[in-house]
Amino acid sequence: QVQLVESGGGLVQPGGSLRLSCAASGFTFRNYAMSWYRQAPGKERELVAIITTGTRTNYGDSVKGRFTISRDNTKNTVYLQMNSLRPEDTAVYYCKRQGGDYWGRGTQVTVSS
Repeated sequence: QVQLVESGGGLVQPGGSLRLSCAASGFTFRNYAMSWYRQAPGKERELVAIITTGTRTNYGDSVKGRFTISRDNTKNTVYLQMNSLRPEDTAVYYCKRQGGDYWGRGTQVTVSS
């Protein structure tokens, strides 16, 4: 069965960095685009970044220039490098496989001094 397990979240000060990982299993990872979403308290879930099978990327407007999505098909893992973090980046971050409704359980990111 499809499994997506996020890790790397935590508490960071404004201006800091975090790297999220999503380990995938149960499907042929290299054949699917992958994405990161986030959901802050009281807000709808929003797309953060997406990476195709050919490693083309796209980002939400609020994270462009600060976040970078990447993938390692040898490790079946997708990453989200987050730099210059702001308090408004505080949310639960979810990994999603495109093509079907497959989500991880999420990892909490809190940006606060």
